[in-house]
Amino acid sequence: MNLIIKSATILDPSSPYHQKTKDVLIENGLISKISNSITNPSDYQEIKLENLHISQGWFDTSVCFGEPGFEERETIENGLKTAAKSGFTAVAVNPNTFPVADNKSAIEFIKNRALGSATSLYPIGNLTKGAQSHDLAELFDMQNSGAIAFGDYNQSIGNANLLKIALQYTQNFDGLVLSFPQDNSIAVEGLVNEEKNSTRLGLKGIPALAEEMQIARDLFILEYTGGKLHIPTISTEKSVQLIKNAKKKGLNVTCSVAAHHLILTDDELKEFNSNTKVLPPLRISRDCKALIKGLKEGVIDMITSDHNPIDIEHKKVEFFNAKFGTIGLESLFGALNKVVGLETLIKCLTTQPKERFNIKYATIAEGNKADLTLFNPDIEYIFTIKNIVSTSKNAVFMNKKMNGEVYGIIANNKAII
Repeated sequence: MNLIIKSATILDPSSPYHQKTKDVLIENGLISKISNSITNPSDYQEIKLENLHISQGWFDTSVCFGEPGFEERETIENGLKTAAKSGFTAVAVNPNTFPVADNKSAIEFIKNRALGSATSLYPIGNLTKGAQSHDLAELFDMQNSGAIAFGDYNQSIGNANLLKIALQYTQNFDGLVLSFPQDNSIAVEGLVNEEKNSTRLGLKGIPALAEEMQIARDLFILEYTGGKLHIPTISTEKSVQLIKNAKKKGLNVTCSVAAHHLILTDDELKEFNSNTKVLPPLRISRDCKALIKGLKEGVIDMITSDHNPIDIEHKKVEFFNAKFGTIGLESLFGALNKVVGLETLIKCLTTQPKERFNIKYATIAEGNKADLTLFNPDIEYIFTIKNIVSTSKNAVFMNKKMNGEVYGIIANNKAII
């Protein structure tokens, strides 16, 4: 692949060309030249786009594709196409499959299905066998086969001793443990955030306490065992404070936040739209503000779309019966660009998540691999079904105003634009 990117503003604090508008020559997948103006004697493809900005390729740490088992929701092939068109050059895929990914063969199957794609796929293996929270899965074997972390998607580890053993055992091979922040004995059969709106609508609530109790417990265990812990998709003000205190103590803990938890509140529930049924549930305005502040202060390390396609049979039903989850890859950039700030957003999609999950990345500089996201941060539009590439259409941001549009990616010697 040979091409020239014309007049692109480079956003990469680690690059000598940060915030400068340059032409970029890419030959055989490598950045061979960056200059004010590059001629084209070899008649390479030229990329000229309005208000073009480029950054290091984005990485989403929590994505679900249905394959294997739920291909009607999403296949790996179309999921990676969706990720590429949404600006992501790498995704970590949750073991939200059937059968679950709790052994090396399952990890190898998922990786092999992604071969040859522009977007790189990194599997997350199940922490426990069958995602049942009874026995640890084949963690070491899965890591050797390409798993980058271990966790049971949207399922908390009820057995505290099992988490203790997992954190101790994974230290032998520098493994990363994920623990979903919800105490099910408190959440029970809750559907939405426990607040005024849940009472008004007659829906059983999940109190913020369910998340905060689980995080407090997990951090106590981490303090005892050592090891590496990642807490995905936190959603409350107190959760931010708990993790802030843990980091002050020197604990090796990181956390992420889902895009929708930064903007949307449980006021969205008023129409009983099942696309707003997500886990953790949409909280209140005070929590949104605390999460944005946590991002800007560096307490929250990364942002995820928490992309979870659900087919129409399981989503377009009564609110009580609908499955939890929303798609989010296509809407993440446009939804958050003006909310958290461009520099913070890119940092939370590139270097910080990649460092935590041990993903190699390259600065935008001559001689380095071309792993780039191309976008325009200043386009405004309304997010509609025509913006969705996913097979499933369960978008919580449907009909919301977006600020910023992704053009595509250049990665793995391919251009998807």
